[in-house]
Amino acid sequence: MSLEHDHAAHAGEHDHEHSHDDHEHEHDHAGHEHVDYPTAVTMFRADKDEYFREAHDSPIPHDQRHDFPGIPYFDVDESLRFEGLTLEPYTGSEPTSFQIPTSDGKLRDAERAGTLSFDLGGATQRLTGYRFAKERSGSVFVPFLDATSGSETYGAGRYLDLDPDPEDGTYVVDFNLAYHPSCVYDARFSCPLTPAENRLPVRIEAGERLPADAAGA
Repeated sequence: MSLEHDHAAHAGEHDHEHSHDDHEHEHDHAGHEHVDYPTAVTMFRADKDEYFREAHDSPIPHDQRHDFPGIPYFDVDESLRFEGLTLEPYTGSEPTSFQIPTSDGKLRDAERAGTLSFDLGGATQRLTGYRFAKERSGSVFVPFLDATSGSETYGAGRYLDLDPDPEDGTYVVDFNLAYHPSCVYDARFSCPLTPAENRLPVRIEAGERLPADAAGA
């Protein structure tokens, strides 16, 4: 996901939301002059709230859109943005090709495309990036769980959609852009559940969070 939100990707039965250009530091947002990173994130969030309230394909049920208060977020934390990461070949014990379960009890063909490593909480953390059948681009889908999952954030995890830098092929893991799957808002969506290997043993206090009255969902 990037600061240019791919609104159309929320339509219909999409399993997760794709966006693009996640490697940008400062974003020329919607025709505005270059702004600093926290401001760009704030503007992006305002745009997403407007989309959720107004778009015909919003994941918010139609009868709830008028009163939708906006997505709750953690404060922007630039220390939770990790740049220049290389997608390393997957070397774990699980099969490269597998079926990932979804929130509606289905299975979807997927592959482990590789792993991304970064230092956080005094240790090296690793997340596996996935691709679904027939996807051949360099983009990877990174669902994750952390110590906020099931209380402040959705129990089945949050998502990142990452594209490689077109110049050097590296990736940015920016937890400020972590988002909840559409099934948080409407059970008609089919959303991949986070594999156990992508459980981080630390709190990721960045990105989307649950409303206070939905804690523990």
